[in-house]
Amino acid sequence: MQSIAYSTRKLTAVIILLFLLCGGTGIVSSWLLGSALDKQASASALLRNHMEADMMHDAVRSDVLAILASGEPGIGIKLEDSRKDLDEHLGTLRKRIAEDVAFKGNAAIEAAAAKVGDPTVAYANAAQQIADAAARDPAAAKRQLPAFFQQFSILESSMAAASDAIERYSDGTAQAGATLGWITTGLLVATLLAAIGGALYAARLANRRLVDPLIALSETVEQLVTQPGTPLPETDRQDELGALARAIAQFNQQVEAANAEKLATTEMIVETVGSGLQKLAGGDLTTRVDADLRGPFARLKQDFNRAVDSLRELIGSVHSGAGSLRRASTEITAASEDLARRTEANAASLETTTAEISQIDERLRTSVRAASETVSRADQTIEAVSSGRSRVSNAVTAMGRVSESAKGIDAVIEGLDKIAFQTRVLAMNAAVEAGRAGEAGRGFAVVADLVSALAMRAEEEAGRARDQLTVTQVEIGTAVSAVEDVDGAFSSISENAQSVHRLLGQVAADNRVQSESISRLSETIRVMDNSTQQNAAMVEETSAAARNLMAEIGQLVEHAAQFRIDGGTAAASARGAARASYALPVASVAAVDEAAWV
Repeated sequence: MQSIAYSTRKLTAVIILLFLLCGGTGIVSSWLLGSALDKQASASALLRNHMEADMMHDAVRSDVLAILASGEPGIGIKLEDSRKDLDEHLGTLRKRIAEDVAFKGNAAIEAAAAKVGDPTVAYANAAQQIADAAARDPAAAKRQLPAFFQQFSILESSMAAASDAIERYSDGTAQAGATLGWITTGLLVATLLAAIGGALYAARLANRRLVDPLIALSETVEQLVTQPGTPLPETDRQDELGALARAIAQFNQQVEAANAEKLATTEMIVETVGSGLQKLAGGDLTTRVDADLRGPFARLKQDFNRAVDSLRELIGSVHSGAGSLRRASTEITAASEDLARRTEANAASLETTTAEISQIDERLRTSVRAASETVSRADQTIEAVSSGRSRVSNAVTAMGRVSESAKGIDAVIEGLDKIAFQTRVLAMNAAVEAGRAGEAGRGFAVVADLVSALAMRAEEEAGRARDQLTVTQVEIGTAVSAVEDVDGAFSSISENAQSVHRLLGQVAADNRVQSESISRLSETIRVMDNSTQQNAAMVEETSAAARNLMAEIGQLVEHAAQFRIDGGTAAASARGAARASYALPVASVAAVDEAAWV
């Protein structure tokens, strides 16, 4: 049977061959399609170029007609603009025709394009001749128009033949590209189907040779955990999977042998160590494990014996230190009670100090609020003064505008005065002419007298209006001076109010700083008061803990007396320690120096 490695290499080679087949087919198809697209793009560019040349062919005719029409008056066409358009269109036409002639790749297009060159030159020359003659002799230029139209028709026929050849070439290129696209698509689909078939066959072969046997072997190994002795499959195979199955079977046998040996050793450990633990639970600290334990279990024997020795030494130390602990706890209890009394006195003093500082802080806060209110009122005053100054400034500006308006009115009145004077002069002239007319002009003379009287009255009214306007301008000047004086007074008031505002701000800032300092001091004393009260509570807790410690030490001594050490018990030593601790006089605490609490 072939090995798995050899089969894997064969499968890998098949997959690589499929990849190469698909990739090669795609590359060839892409190259062919790219070539077809290049030809189609070239044909499209050639067709677009020829269409632009056809447009320039018509544009040149329009330019020639515009040049001829520029000589007609009233049309609005400039000869220079038309000549400029003609030169531009002729240049584009020559360039596009040259590109058609330069195309190589189709015999019909080359033959048709070759027939367009000479007519283009003749057509351009005819257009240039008409343009040159139009500037010198418009009539001669118009006489050349039939020859120009003849060249236009010749070039149009040649370009139509070239256009038909180019369109046939473009259509053929597009059809060939579409056919090639269908062919390459079919080739790619066939190659993809072949690759999918090969991949499915390779997957089926891999499942049958490797995946399914490996899954069966894995499930059997999982059953060995709960069902020892289950036969392993695939042990008769001669490849790597068979070798793996045989190795697992051998390992299973070794595991079963090791489990049997482990069970025997475990029973011996339970028997020896369990017996020692039972004696230890009964208070016998002289027990030891003497069984012959080997391997990693010898460390268990050593640790157990070492732990028993350490526990025996510890219980002995508890016996000897019980009395010292009881004496120390009694001293701690007395000292804690004295410290609690002194701490309570300190807490009462700090509480009184805190109350007094709080009153000072409240008074300073009241001062700060009053100063802030005063500053706010000063701000309002400054705003009111600023508003008044703004209104005064508006009044000065308004009066200035009134004064300017009065000057304008004076000019108007002077104009009316001149008009009245001219009217009176005209009335006098009319009266003179009426006198010359005799009886026929008598009625016109009466009207002229009335107009003259009205003009004199208008002059008198204009004079009185000028006098009144002069008085008004004087009054406006006086009012402007008064308003400017008021503005100066408001400015002085504003400066004084700002000075008061700065002084009040400084007072408020100083009061605020003092209030903050008193607040921090009050907070510090409050923290000290809380700390003192907490210390008092902690001292009381310490005293209670010391009394509890004395009770716990008594219980510790009684429990330690139950252990057996060196063939005897600890009861005698425990009772001696208890008597020594209870005999300690409580008055010994009085030896604490009173100065240490001050």
